[in-house]
Amino acid sequence: MKKRVLILRSNPIAPDPRVEKEARALQQAGYSVSALGWDRSGSLPQRDEKLGFECIRIPLQAGYGRGLGNLPQLLRWQWQLWRWLIRNRWEFDVIHACDFDTILPALWCKTFFGKYLVYDIFDFYADHLRSTPQWIVKLIRAVDLWSIGRADGVILVDDARRMQIAGARPQRLEVIYNSPEIVSMEGHGVEEEQRGGLSLAYVGLLQMERGLLEMFHVLQRHLDWRLELAGFGGDEERIVELVRSMPNVAWHGRVSYERALELSRKADVLFATYDPLIPNHRYSSPNKVFEAMMLGKPVIVARNTNVDQIIETYDCGAVVPYGDEQALEETLMCLAHDVDRRLLLGKNARRAYEEQYGWEQMKKRLQAFYEAITS
Repeated sequence: MKKRVLILRSNPIAPDPRVEKEARALQQAGYSVSALGWDRSGSLPQRDEKLGFECIRIPLQAGYGRGLGNLPQLLRWQWQLWRWLIRNRWEFDVIHACDFDTILPALWCKTFFGKYLVYDIFDFYADHLRSTPQWIVKLIRAVDLWSIGRADGVILVDDARRMQIAGARPQRLEVIYNSPEIVSMEGHGVEEEQRGGLSLAYVGLLQMERGLLEMFHVLQRHLDWRLELAGFGGDEERIVELVRSMPNVAWHGRVSYERALELSRKADVLFATYDPLIPNHRYSSPNKVFEAMMLGKPVIVARNTNVDQIIETYDCGAVVPYGDEQALEETLMCLAHDVDRRLLLGKNARRAYEEQYGWEQMKKRLQAFYEAITS
């Protein structure tokens, strides 16, 4: 008899593409799946099944990207999560804990209630902190590495992240890339054949360290180019204020995953230009890169962010130095005027998805991983 899996996530799962894909993959393998998330707005349903599995949310007001300013809320989240797990301990057999801010209550349940524990590391938490004293960062790193060794299995989003957790001793380790499930490719070619114009899209976490400011500056000099912008995050207010006066940037706010893919599908070029000085960016495995592959779109990434090697290996986009507006502008100008080159890069991207990074391959890895742990 297959086990009951509970996925823990410190966001409301509204949406969370990776959680949703993994949940569906496990359901297809016969597991019963539910998810428990943190609703920082307090405005979402506390229970719903719109995603195809039961999603339970703990409402607890908090912001994003505030560093130690969120510490009281983070501690309250840990407490509320721990209490929920204890009260409902008979309703699950496997805890699938996503990132460090869910792992400690999950470890407690593994130790005292004998639950299986899978630790899915989307971002290595200590390297994700933006403005936290170093002694706290070092403490979190030490606890995280200790936790990795006590889970029944650990999942990383990229093979390069093995270096990031050096010193840990996972009992079992698997790599599941952030590949999207296949969606319809109808109309995936160049939307506008008019040479000189260019359509871009960015849907994701809104942080300045993701090359957004440089992109805005370039767009201010090319009013015939257009950017579809959506997402949320710590720098959301500042970013929305910046684009408010830009006629060639359309702000969509937080959107569903389906809408995110639609915005990306209609674009000529996508970008994921993350700052490599941030450790998590040096080992990045952005959804946007693999979504671009699946959609057959060229993607621009920053040098020294790990995915730059993938882009160059498969010739499916362009690589620019992070923060170099001139290089970014020249790359976009070339892509704007050379439609044939855009199409070739897009075809290469789709081939890379089908041959190496497709979700079907990742799904089989995940299912085999679970079978080995829970058998």
